[in-house]
Amino acid sequence: MPTDVIMPALEMAQETGKVLKWLKAPGHAVRKGEPIVEIETDKVTVEIEAPASGVLRDVTARAGDVVPVGKTIALIFAPGEAGAAGPAAPVGPAAGGVPTGAVASPPPAAPAVKASPAGDGTAARLTAASPKARRLAAERGLDVSALRGSGPGGAVLAGDVVAAKVPVAEGVGTVWRIMAERMTASWTTAPHFYLVREVNVSRLVSWRERASKHTGARITYTDLLVKLVAATLSQHPGVNASWQDGAIVRNADINIGLAVAIDDGLVVPVLHRADTLRLVDIAARREDVVSRAQAGKLRAADIQGGGFTISNLGMYGVDAFTAIVNPPQAAILAVGRIADRVVAVNGQPVVQPTMMLTLSCDHRALDGARGAQFLGALAELIEEPLALLV
Repeated sequence: MPTDVIMPALEMAQETGKVLKWLKAPGHAVRKGEPIVEIETDKVTVEIEAPASGVLRDVTARAGDVVPVGKTIALIFAPGEAGAAGPAAPVGPAAGGVPTGAVASPPPAAPAVKASPAGDGTAARLTAASPKARRLAAERGLDVSALRGSGPGGAVLAGDVVAAKVPVAEGVGTVWRIMAERMTASWTTAPHFYLVREVNVSRLVSWRERASKHTGARITYTDLLVKLVAATLSQHPGVNASWQDGAIVRNADINIGLAVAIDDGLVVPVLHRADTLRLVDIAARREDVVSRAQAGKLRAADIQGGGFTISNLGMYGVDAFTAIVNPPQAAILAVGRIADRVVAVNGQPVVQPTMMLTLSCDHRALDGARGAQFLGALAELIEEPLALLV
């Protein structure tokens, strides 16, 4: 029996996926685990791996097709199996469709709206303008009648067209559009509340310096926070949860997502079972998924299963901010920059390095007291990381 290649479900709310391009053509041999098709999901572009070794056949989804989750888009025949040999079954093309394996070309841009030429009975005929001004306006997609002229009687001259500002619409990709839709849905359906805590990071800074020196790895503050957040979630499992179908569902594993900005929007790759990882392993995995996210090479497993998210904007000089909960998670931690600030120590003003933490919570899954307990426990670990060893 051939093995089905199906459109995978990479998240709870996903209903469809878009085929971007086939990395293997029908009739080609593939190995299990080898990327064969690139698809676009609600979050990112991912490469789907072959579920079996054999020959790729019966590809039914062309580049650009939007396919329901669970639908078979190709078959893989084992070597020697009936159907493995012979001509490849073509994808049924729609009119003007692209061939299997080809990248769908974007539709041609809509022609610019041109100013109506003189003599067509429109307002453009009634607007005084030089022939050169009309030609330039048509080339730039400007309406001559909307321009202010500097010529005799207010006539529009070529210089007026050149000086006019041309409106430019910035298109967005699917990742950005879906990000906007998901954040809008989260904002309008999840009742948010926020908890803010300023923490002394003197020992966190020392820990990073020692860890980087002893391991030889590039340890970042995000790596340290992943380690500490994972430890805190294990003590406060109620925060590692979500609101689903009228009930609070706790996650079995501690999987921490990292908000990563890319050119196309925002993605959240996940560090799975972060509570079981050593600091050097967290650093290695973080560097791997972030680099692949920025290169558009995330795999399906990289974005699945997140239970809590960290968004760190400290490297951009941001002191503090409030993040929108990443559905269906119950909370997200917004991390500001480390800066020297005046704080009270034993009743005296002292300059200390501090960091602002803001915990955004979905009030349906998490109440204020539980959120405050979690944030307080995390703050204590940040101020005294050696408590991890106790």
